[in-house]
Amino acid sequence: MPTTFRLVATLEEEGYLERTVDGHVRPGTSVLALGFAAVQGLDLVQTSAPTMRGLAVFSGETVNLGVLYSDQVLFVARVPRRDSLLAAGIRVGSTVPAVFSSIGKVILSGLSESELRRCISEASFAGTWGPNAVRTMDELITQLELARHDGYLIQQESAIPGLSSIAAPITQGGQGIVAAINVAVPSSEYSRKKLVSTLLEPLLGAAREISLRLGGSLPPIPAVSEIGPSEQRSKGSRPAKKNR
Repeated sequence: MPTTFRLVATLEEEGYLERTVDGHVRPGTSVLALGFAAVQGLDLVQTSAPTMRGLAVFSGETVNLGVLYSDQVLFVARVPRRDSLLAAGIRVGSTVPAVFSSIGKVILSGLSESELRRCISEASFAGTWGPNAVRTMDELITQLELARHDGYLIQQESAIPGLSSIAAPITQGGQGIVAAINVAVPSSEYSRKKLVSTLLEPLLGAAREISLRLGGSLPPIPAVSEIGPSEQRSKGSRPAKKNR
C-alpha cells in the first residue's frame, strides 16, 4: 500500500492526477498534454523541441509552446529558466485562459470574429489574474487586431503579476495558426522596449523555423525601424485599416 501512495503522490506532483475537494483523485491536466501529443501534436512537439532549446539558451529565459484547447491554452512544451520562481506552477499539461495568455491571444488572432465569439464567452474572463488582464471582449478584440497586424504580441502582467511575455504564431500548411511560442520574462528585468530589441527577432526566427518544418509560413522578420510606431500605440488604440 505505501508503494501505491507514493505512486499516486508522484503522479499528483507531475500533474497526471489531481485531488478533488472530497478527497478523490481524477486525471490531471498533464493527461491532456499526453492526449494531445498522441492524437495530433507529436509532430509539433518533436519539431519544436530543438528550436525551443536554442531560443532558451540564447535568451536565458523561459520558452513555452501552447495550443488552443476550448477557451484555454494548453502548454505542450516548456523550457524553464532555471533561477526563476515566476510561473513555477506552469508545467507541460497546465492550462491558462487564452484571454490572459500571450500564446492564447496570438492563436485567437487567427480566428474570424464569429469563430472567436464561439470560442470565448463572458465566463472566459472570470478569475483573478494580473493587473493588466483584459476583462471585456472589446478589449480583447483590440489586442487581437494588434497581434494580427504586427505578427506578434507583447503583454505585461496580464496572466501573472510580475511576468511579461512576447509571443509569435506557429502555422501549419493548410491549417493556419495551430500554436504559438513565447518567451516569458520577469517584468522587473524587461521593459517593453527591451523585449522588442532583444527578443523579438530571435522569437520570430524560432516561430518561422518551426512553421516551415510543419509546412507553414510566416511573413519576414520586420526591421527594427518598422517596429517602432506599433510599439508606441496606446493600449486602447487600434491599427489603421489598410485599403483593400
